[in-house]
Amino acid sequence: MIINTGMRTDIPAFYGEWFINRIKEGYVLVRNPYNPNQITRYNLNPQVVDLIGFCTKNPKPMLRYMEYLQPYGQYWFVTITPYGKEIEPLVPDWRNVTDDFIRLSRIVGVDSIGWRYDPMFIYDTYTIERHLHDFEEIASRLKGYTNTCVISFIDLYSKVMHNFPEVKSVSQSSLTITYWRGWIW
Repeated sequence: MIINTGMRTDIPAFYGEWFINRIKEGYVLVRNPYNPNQITRYNLNPQVVDLIGFCTKNPKPMLRYMEYLQPYGQYWFVTITPYGKEIEPLVPDWRNVTDDFIRLSRIVGVDSIGWRYDPMFIYDTYTIERHLHDFEEIASRLKGYTNTCVISFIDLYSKVMHNFPEVKSVSQSSLTITYWRGWIW
């Protein structure tokens, strides 16, 4: 069985202690968000769980609990983007997150951790040129600590446009081989 912890919230950043308590107890109860009366109990015994998947923008709070996760297969996706506090007020500076990514990679191994550059969008000082510069800087820091990078672009859903009307998507015409210097997507 695969346990995906990252679909509804950033557990490593905000609920690490709670999750480790669930590991210690050996189960977790999950409420169906579309049917609040439906609650499913998942066994967290390492003999039953093949892999725990984590998605986070801040792995640091979870690093202190890694000993409890050793019996489990793990895969970590860590999102690292150059956005500042004006965009993501609760996310640490990307330089700190890369340091924690490296620490985590040394624990779980390069094949058990991936970097997400996600979502990419255009806004104010976040131009294509800046994305290229920052992407290359982050990539150079993470070289040798992961074999995986996933890049995705913002989806301009009506809720996104309502909350962030100034944002622009990255168009195909703005992404040329010249800008990306041969990066393969």
